[in-house]
Formats: sequence, structure tokens, C-alpha cells
Amino acid sequence: MGFAMGINAVMHAVEEVTYGVTPATNFRRLPFVSSNMGEERPLIEDDQLGFGRQGLDPSYDVATNDGDIVVPVDLEAIGFWLKGFFGQPTVTGTGPYTHVFQSGAATLPSRSIEIGNPDVPSFSVHYGAVVNQMRIAMARSGMLNCTVSMIAQGETAPVASSVAGVPVEQRGPRFEQATGVIKRDGVTLGNIVSADISLSNSLEKVEVMRGDAGRIGGVVPGVVQAQLRMTARFDSLDLLTAATNGTPINLSEIGWERSGGGLRFEMPRVFLPRTKRSISGPGGITADFNCQAARFPGGYKVIARLVNSVSNY
Repeated sequence: MGFAMGINAVMHAVEEVTYGVTPATNFRRLPFVSSNMGEERPLIEDDQLGFGRQGLDPSYDVATNDGDIVVPVDLEAIGFWLKGFFGQPTVTGTGPYTHVFQSGAATLPSRSIEIGNPDVPSFSVHYGAVVNQMRIAMARSGMLNCTVSMIAQGETAPVASSVAGVPVEQRGPRFEQATGVIKRDGVTLGNIVSADISLSNSLEKVEVMRGDAGRIGGVVPGVVQAQLRMTARFDSLDLLTAATNGTPINLSEIGWERSGGGLRFEMPRVFLPRTKRSISGPGGITADFNCQAARFPGGYKVIARLVNSVSNY
């Protein structure tokens, strides 16, 4: 008897032309760390009376497929997920190329994402999948990953063979945590212990009656949310003064560089809450800032710039 190995799992993804309709070609094979995507239909207890204490059979509720895919923050494949969150980027250059993603797009692309295991074999497609949130944790060491939260319309029944044909592999070298930097007005903040970037499209499900297990009719983008949680060693009054005065700061760069390109986020107008300074021992005083980005006049809340050798996504 054989057992499926998680390490042999594969993910193939393609952008949909029509929401919820899986294209037959142009799939990409993308790296991932984990996934908990999957359609669910909970049971509803029957409420009828008159048939004794044993009750009657339950009914199925509507189908949902919300979940997270954890992907590496690398030089190439991360662009597929950035486009999913931000929408179509502006591309300049002739190689390397600079992809500029800006928050607040009116429409967002949907994807069909096949996740399978050849050992079983078993493959299923999560269709109508739209990126709702992206979260990246920054630290001194460890693997740099991004948690992508998706809202999908549904999932196909598992089959024994992939529908992706011969997908094109898209994978680049990973960025390293040790190269991460946060800059204010172009100057590195040297007292940051850790940070967490959290972006959200605030997607709202279009819940309509469709006659297909209650699957959603689509999603509508809401207000863009962009937050940065920073833990800083308290060695100056700089950030505390900005928080106390209610003065927004310009985080001109939050990102990573490596040979062949780089990725950076820009939040030109960030508000810091006033926070307490914690003393937990002789190691120093720390302060936690749960910062919120605001729209720059005539601009955007957050911009992502990805520089690599990929001409388009």
C-alpha cells in the first residue's frame, strides 16, 4: 500500500478570461509552501417536528472555498500573486523589467488554481479564485514567505490526471530575510526588530441564488487596507514623536534586494499609533507600532515594485 507524499504536491495556475471558467491552456507551475484551499459544505440540522425525538436527515448549506496559500517571496513567481492582489502592473525597461503595481484597481483578475498529488493520483481545480489578502513577515533570519488569502467560487471534483497540460515553470531565486530593509524618507530604520506587512482588498462576496450549491456569483473589491506592524527597540524619540503628533511618515522602501532584481513596497503616508514602551528585562525597551497606510493625495496607499527578467505577467 502506498502513501501520498506532501513534498510531491504540485500547483498549476492560470488567469481566467471569464470569471469561474478554467482556460484549457497557459498554465504555470508555481512554487508553494502549503495550502488549505478546499470547498466546504456544512450540514444544517433539520428543524421539522412531528417525527419523534430521532429527527430527520440534515441538509447541506451553501458551498464556500476560502483559504490560504503560502508561497515563497522570490524574484519571479511572486509577480503572479502581486498581479492577483493589485491588478495589471505598468511595465518599463527592456530587461531587467520594472513592474509597478498600484493599489485600488477597479477590477481584479480571477484565477484557476490546480493543486494535486501525482502519487495518489488526485488533482482538483479551485476556480474563480481572487486574492483578498497578502501578508509577509519580516525578521532577521528564516525563510521569507507570503501568505495569500483567496476567495474562490468553487472546486472541481478530484480526478486522476492534471488539466494543466504541460505548464510553464515560473520560479526564481528566493529573497533572503537578511536583506530586508525598511526606510523612512530613504534612510534605513536601524532599530526595527521585526515587521509584518498586511494588505487587504476587503473583498465582498456576491451572494446570489444560482442553483449550483449556493456558490457565489463573484467578488467586489472594497476599501484597500494596508498595515505594517513594527517592533522597534526604543533608542530615540523619532517614531514616538511622529505617533504623538499624529504626523504621517513616508516609508519609502520596505523590501529586499538580490542579484537580478528586487522587490519593494512603498507606503508614502503612514500613521503611527501612540504606543507604550515595554520593559521585559535587561535586554532593552521595545515598542510595537501597528501602523496604517493612508492614500497619498493624488496617489495610492501602497505601491509594489518588482524588478526581474520577466517581461510580463
